[in-house]
This record gives sequence, C-alpha cells and structure tokens, in this order.
Amino acid sequence: MRTAEHYFTVPLDHFTSTNGNGTAPETITVFAREYVSAAHTAAEAEKLPWLLFLQGGPGGRGNRLASLNGWSKAAARDFRILMLDQRGTGLSSPIDRKTLPQRGTPEAQAAYLEHFRADSIVADAELIRTALGSGPWSIYGQSYGGFCALSYLSFAAAGVREALITGGLAPLSGPADHVYRATFRRVAARNTEYFSWYPEDRLTVERIAAHLRETAEYLPDGGRLTVERFQMVGSFLGGNTRVDGLHYLLEDAFSGTAPGARLSDGFLEQVQGIVSRLGNPLYALMHESIYGQGQASGWAAWRVLQDYPEFRPDAEPLLLTGEMVYPWYFEQDAALRPLQEVAELVAGKEDWKPLYDRHQLAANTVPVAAAVYRDDIYVDRNLSLETAAAVRGLQVWETGDFHHDGISDDGEAIFGRLLGMVRSARN
Repeated sequence: MRTAEHYFTVPLDHFTSTNGNGTAPETITVFAREYVSAAHTAAEAEKLPWLLFLQGGPGGRGNRLASLNGWSKAAARDFRILMLDQRGTGLSSPIDRKTLPQRGTPEAQAAYLEHFRADSIVADAELIRTALGSGPWSIYGQSYGGFCALSYLSFAAAGVREALITGGLAPLSGPADHVYRATFRRVAARNTEYFSWYPEDRLTVERIAAHLRETAEYLPDGGRLTVERFQMVGSFLGGNTRVDGLHYLLEDAFSGTAPGARLSDGFLEQVQGIVSRLGNPLYALMHESIYGQGQASGWAAWRVLQDYPEFRPDAEPLLLTGEMVYPWYFEQDAALRPLQEVAELVAGKEDWKPLYDRHQLAANTVPVAAAVYRDDIYVDRNLSLETAAAVRGLQVWETGDFHHDGISDDGEAIFGRLLGMVRSARN
C-alpha cells in the first residue's frame, strides 16, 4: 500500500462566525491518513473515489494500518481510504490531562469540549472533502462512527454518495438511560454465556475479587486495582475475536510468593492497558454526551446500575461490565483525576444541540446499509432496529454471527456485503 498524510485547519466552532469580540474564530488541526492499494498506479489512484472511515469511540484515533487486510483490503480495491483522526484524538489537536487544563477553568474546559461531538466531526469532514476536491463520497462508520454517519445524513447528506454502518445505529432521541437499561441486560446474558464456556474462569474471577477485597494490589502506574476496576475487563465480552482473550488474561492472574498468592505482574500490566484512560480520556469525558440532545446525561449508566445490583462490586457471583462510564473513574484513574471537575460539568450539561434531524432522515435519499449484530452488548439490537425504521431507504442486515467487533472478525466479507447492498439500491 501507499500512504499520504494530510493536515487540515478547521474552525473550533463551525457554527459561530466570530468569537463574539469581532476576532477571527479559533482554529484547530485535523489529521487524516490516506491509504491506497499498490495494485493501483499513481495515475489510477488519483481517479479512485474516496471512502471516509469513521472509527469507533468517542475519543479513539483513526486506525493505524500496517497492511491492507480485512475490510480495508476489500475497500482498497475500489477506493482511496481516508482514515480520520477525529478532532481531539491522535494528531488532531489532541485532548488529554495535560492539554485540556490549558484552556483555563473547568468551566472553560467544559465549554471547549462542546465542540468535540458528531456534529463538529461531520462539519470537519465536509471541509476536508471540499479541500480534497471530492464530490459526494462514500462513508463507512463503525460503532460510534455509525453515530457520526447518521449525523452526516442529517446535516450534510449532499456530501454523501453512500453510507455503510456496522454496529453503530444510534438511538435518535434520549435519554441515555434506556440505552443502559438495554445494554446491562445484554452484558449480564453475555457473562452467563462466557462462563458456560469457561466454568473454571468463574472460580478465578471470584478468587480475584476476594483477593482484592482483602489485599491491596497496585497497577504499574501506581493506581490501586479495586474490584470495580477489575470488572472493567468485561470489555472483552463485546467481541467474537476478543472474547477468548479474557480467558488468556485470567489464566495469568496469580503467581506464588512466600507470603502467599499475589496477582502477577504480567496480569497487572495487561489489566492496566484495559482500565487506564491515559491514552484516550475523551472516551470517559464524552462517552455519555454522544446521547445528549437537550438533556443532561447525569451519569446515566451509574444511575441505571442501581437497578441492576448483580453488577455491584460486592455481588456474588461477580459480573464483569461493559463499556459503561461511571463517576468513580475520575477518582480511581490517575489519568482522569485532574479532569474530575470538568467531567461533572459535562455530565450536568442540559443544553446539548441536536445530533440528528429526524425529518431529514425520514426523507433520506442516500443509499444506506447497516449491519446490526443481534447480541451486541454495546449497541442494542432493538434500539438499532428502531433507528433503522426511521431512516428512509436504510437496508438492514441483521446477523447473530458476529458481535461488536465484527469487522475484526470477517471485515472483508461484511464490507463487501454492505457495499453490494447500497450499490443494488442505487441500481
């Protein structure tokens, strides 16, 4: 493959013409990397249409491809792929515990974060499309990228030739509570399924929990590993290709020492990579805001959790959790502790702007195809189908063969199927 790096200067606020004092609007940098198959000559590549990939998140940078494989191999036959670092991530004016406090007070930081949602990501994409000289382009949204694709179809559909979505049909209205009521039930069912495959891991999980209640264990960054942080390893449950990684993690849990068994360094190092938000604090800060439209999230997952006591850290048997974000993250994760006050302000913000236009989606004319994974623990199947019914012409491929990470499992086939669906709709 061949790659090219692109940097774009975009307004921080796409929706206000001045800063209020007559000065030019503040700008930020957005980075994207172009991938082209070496099977195409340079001259041929220049004529290929663009495919914009919108990755999951929020807060995750664009994928760094070491080679074209899976979905990217399939896409590169017909497209130039543009991999976007969504604003605030990767090389796009990144936000972290060092850069965000430079904005000033927690209130100023929270005001800055208002500009890092799907509506602004879509506005960035439209400026980039124009800068690249592209006509309407194809977009592919995975997970949160699918949420962004729905925003694109709401506010800038003229820029979209066709849209593919995998595991990312967002609910079009709030509150976030109904999302977590659905996903907590699915996570509980996934726990049951997993421990039926690995009954020995049920004993290991209980042993780890009992050990953490009695013995202080610390991650390599110095943070204490609590039972509730350990429950976060349930993120493995969201995939077909990743789920067995949970078993391999748990089998390394203990090592023998003279005073008695302790958690092994290898286990603690792996767990830190799962539970720390050092590299992507935007995920924790903005996660529930992706559902915010005219109401505060108010730590929705934490509130809903009170109705699911089986997920409490003192529950027996202990259940592992999914991708939910809780306020104690900002107490127990040293990378998030400096951002605790701004996190509270974001959680309490009520006047979020709309992320979708239901009237525009109901009148949609852009070919759209979406893969809905029947047992997805992150994006609920029933809520996804409700959204699909509200988007004119959206074709659904519902399958129980994959989980949320389907494109990591068989991305080439999934991409090919969805592309075929939108192309047949156009014809």
